[in-house]
Amino acid sequence: MEASRPVTICHSSELGATERADFVVVEEPLEIRIDGHPVAVVMRTPGNDQELAVGFLISEGIIGMAEVIREIKSDPEANRLLIFLHENAAVDLTQLSRHLYAASSCGICGKKSLDAIFCAFPPIARRESPARGVLLALPARLRAGQPSFATTGGLHAAGLFDEDGNLLCVFEDVGRHNAVDKVIGHALMNQLEMANSILLVSGRVSFEIMQKALAARIPTIAAISAPSSLAVDFAKSSGQRLIGFLRPPSYNDYSIDAALIF
Repeated sequence: MEASRPVTICHSSELGATERADFVVVEEPLEIRIDGHPVAVVMRTPGNDQELAVGFLISEGIIGMAEVIREIKSDPEANRLLIFLHENAAVDLTQLSRHLYAASSCGICGKKSLDAIFCAFPPIARRESPARGVLLALPARLRAGQPSFATTGGLHAAGLFDEDGNLLCVFEDVGRHNAVDKVIGHALMNQLEMANSILLVSGRVSFEIMQKALAARIPTIAAISAPSSLAVDFAKSSGQRLIGFLRPPSYNDYSIDAALIF
């Protein structure tokens, strides 16, 4: 599946208007079903749908581990992904808290209540922040893994790195949280180590991304842009490191104890 498609545009400037070819990111719905039960419709960029679904189900607390999944079938004609669980999987499909639509711009749209957002994932034992040199090298490595962004300029990216800054995987999507779900799904399906990993996102960090990272037990979350106030509060209570404005040669650590500085 292509992540972008060509379009014809009229480019205007002070020099006049010209017709030219351009590319836009593809956005299509994906319905996720578990044992025939509709769980969500996610607006996403086609590609890596299995990773997206697995990461979504884990980070939303719908399933506890990827091993409960028996089979995944794709129905591309219907933009549908069919997930089948093992018979002994403890999943109460009647208690799902998400409505059937999740917008690509907001990972918590469709929640029945604010309380439903706070899934019961235990905090992570506080770790030292990754080395400064490791963090500052990450943006360039993430950017090198964004081929579709280079074409369209319209895709978010999320990358998973080990504690030494080596890139483990990177995925792009029209939705920030979708890109994170793809990373988490890929890591779980391929048994990648996440206990000392770093998640880097190309945009801002909001509560939903912090929650998804906590569900995957990722201790450090970094962003090229800013965090939200709720993301900062969440990091301090979850034990995660939160790095914002990671733009060499500097960055901000929003989770450090001010008492250690002043």
